Amino acid sequence: MKEAKIIKSLTNATAATFGPMSELNQYELQLGPEVKIPGKVFGGALLDATGGDFSFQSFAPGSETGFLHTHKTHEELYFFLSGTGEFQVDGEVFAVGEGSVVRVAPAGKRSVRNNGTEPLVMLCVQYRGATFTADDATDGVILGEKVVW
Repeated sequence: MKEAKIIKSLTNATAATFGPMSELNQYELQLGPEVKIPGKVFGGALLDATGGDFSFQSFAPGSETGFLHTHKTHEELYFFLSGTGEFQVDGEVFAVGEGSVVRVAPAGKRSVRNNGTEPLVMLCVQYRGATFTADDATDGVILGEKVVW
């Protein structure tokens, strides 16, 4: 099974590689003895992320999540990087593909399927919902330092 690797660890940053998106199918997430999800890998813990988590997932043509799920407190953003498929939230089904982004509130019953002919590749970002404020929108600080490469 494929494993993600740290490429740089610094005081204020960690960088990792998950390899080419075309090789995501080499990952497998085991959620329990009977629940294995092919083509999925989480990355937040590897990077020591403290405010959320993320995963990459590749759905082979004709495959799907296989279950509906919700969250207790976590909102999710699904970024579709390639392929075509369908997303379902609370019984409503709609098309997704490269460039699509879907936000789902914690209580939304969600699932994904690939109804295309190529792998459907997505990045899912998960974080505690209802926490971003107007002050957070101005949290960035542009420094007066020159960038030196």
